Amino acid sequence: MEIAIISDTHIPSRASQIPAPFRERIERADHVIHAGDFDSKGTLANIRDLAAELTAVAGNMDPPVGLPDVATVELGGVEFVVTHGTGSRRNYERRIADIVIENTTSDDPVGVAGHTHELLDTRVDGVRLLNPGSVTGASPASEASMLVATVSDGDIDVTVERR
Repeated sequence: MEIAIISDTHIPSRASQIPAPFRERIERADHVIHAGDFDSKGTLANIRDLAAELTAVAGNMDPPVGLPDVATVELGGVEFVVTHGTGSRRNYERRIADIVIENTTSDDPVGVAGHTHELLDTRVDGVRLLNPGSVTGASPASEASMLVATVSDGDIDVTVERR
């Protein structure tokens, strides 16, 4: 199973569209995880149209669209806990790891967060943390980026895609 992991689209406030190669990658994925900051109801609707299945959370720049602050989904034997990561850059990784720990039943959870627009793949207290950066390259990102996770039987392999 392939999962497109994206965040921080910021359309229309900071970007006009998701780069075409990323849109195509999102359409091909079995599941899409979006860690917030769609920026508009229209962007959320467009991502829903692209995604075969979508797990999404609200970001600090999103209008009220009924998305949760935290979502948990099991895909290919891997439990993902998704949150935006709103707050200061200070203690960001610790804050996200704590949210994951509070919302998981897994011994090996994967946390997905955005907010900083910076790529991240690290471990904190046994929790793997992923941040795909900004899929549109919205400021302050220096490039557009996303992650693609391949999951099967509880194993996960993550690759970075950049534009």
